Amino acid sequence: MKGAVIFRFICIVALWLMLCYLVVSRQPFTLWVLFWIVASGIIVFVPLYKKYMRDGKGKGSK
Repeated sequence: MKGAVIFRFICIVALWLMLCYLVVSRQPFTLWVLFWIVASGIIVFVPLYKKYMRDGKGKGSK
């Protein structure tokens, strides 16, 4: 992976973690909140994994 791809990945992870922290800090932690955190993680990170990690032939990597 190139440096720019790694930087974008780190920014997305940091943003996702901050948003998860905001959700958890603003309301009581329940299984429903946990479900939404896991679901959002799947929605965010599975496409990134498929694009950059699995085959390494995504548009951003050469």
